[in-house]
Amino acid sequence: MSGYLYVLGAAALWGLIGPLSKLSFAAGMDTVEVAFWRTTLAWFFFAAQALRARETRIAPRDLPAVAGFGVAGIAGLFGAYVVAVEAGGAALASVLLYTAPAWVAVMSWLFLKEPMGGYKIAAVAATIVGVAGVSCGDGTSAVNGRAIFFGLLSGVTYALYYIFGKYYLGRYKTPTLFLYALPVGSLTLLPFVHFTRPTLAGALPCIVLALCSTYGAYSLYYAGLKRLEATRAAVVATLEPVMAAILAYALFGERFGVVGYLGSALIIASVLATIWDGARERLRAPLPRGSGN
Repeated sequence: MSGYLYVLGAAALWGLIGPLSKLSFAAGMDTVEVAFWRTTLAWFFFAAQALRARETRIAPRDLPAVAGFGVAGIAGLFGAYVVAVEAGGAALASVLLYTAPAWVAVMSWLFLKEPMGGYKIAAVAATIVGVAGVSCGDGTSAVNGRAIFFGLLSGVTYALYYIFGKYYLGRYKTPTLFLYALPVGSLTLLPFVHFTRPTLAGALPCIVLALCSTYGAYSLYYAGLKRLEATRAAVVATLEPVMAAILAYALFGERFGVVGYLGSALIIASVLATIWDGARERLRAPLPRGSGN
């Protein structure tokens, strides 16, 4: 059960990303500039933890994969997501991000050899239908091709986190991986950044993004991923768009229509079904040898 709690905590912190990004935009910051500072500032937190724990070594053979993750998983996700927020609103961007469970299910089946049982397939299908409902049922934000493209792109790059984590978390701690991946992400974003004059109103949300929604969220998430299958973690984390939608409505007046709210309910139902199925499988699992009354 602790794995689910870790992932739910991460989802709550990730739900802040869209609203916080919009606050920085409102203060005059450039779109990709927000992603750049989120990436760069988060590196200091991960680097401090890795140096304090003396966990800074990565085998040379793993460096290309970590660098590739920095390009696609860090720069790709962070950059695409803020563009989607700017183009279509925080709520729409967040739910489009959660096409990720479908990609994760396919990747996990292909690369991690995870089974695709009936409940898991149903939960992923319900998640996709829920995301479609929220995307089509938006009541205020303009749904345009740019928002949809970058929202879906963020979903594809987000799926890489699950696969990458399952391959490398057994070898390295989370701060060690981000110690090397985040600078690559920052350098990849740098050519696309238009720097603006710094203000407290713009900088403060970026600091919270780095500390809470990046350092804190990924630390919690990867702690949960060690305890859960990748597809289960992906589905549970779909509570993020619900959180983002609530905050977007409270702060910016973004709201969904009836179909959108039905989609949100379907997402929550899929999360609950995933947790229930995990508990059911643990109860059916044979007891370890040597255990008894």
